[in-house]
Amino acid sequence: MDPDLPLDVTHEVGFACLCLRAQRAARQLARVFDEVFRPLNLTNGQFSLLMSLNRPEPPRLTDLTGQLGMDRTTLTASVKVLERRGLMRQEQDEKDKRAKRLLLTDEGRALLKEAVPIWRETHARIEAELEQITAAQMRAGLDQLAGR
Repeated sequence: MDPDLPLDVTHEVGFACLCLRAQRAARQLARVFDEVFRPLNLTNGQFSLLMSLNRPEPPRLTDLTGQLGMDRTTLTASVKVLERRGLMRQEQDEKDKRAKRLLLTDEGRALLKEAVPIWRETHARIEAELEQITAAQMRAGLDQLAGR
């Protein structure tokens, strides 16, 4: 062991690191939602992406990167998977021919209708398990960290 990096520093970081705790919690939440969505052949990330398309004005890819916390390359790959499944499609933006708008298909909308009750039930169970912080406080803190 390096004397300039004693074990108590490892313990300090393990106890205090917000990044580690947020990543650990995010991974656990992702596993929970992936499991409950598995019968629909849907991941938690795909659910979030499809849900983000459920709006009156179809968004552009660049509109979603910040909302979903994804870089453009990763988001493009996710879009392609959902397009191949027929759950969404892209159309050229009428005002900006360089941009594409992302739209839910009828199949995508139907899948979301099946997924939302599963999400609600699972989300309510997770919120009920919180003991030391309310769900509203957690959302506010995470939003503050994300700069929203």
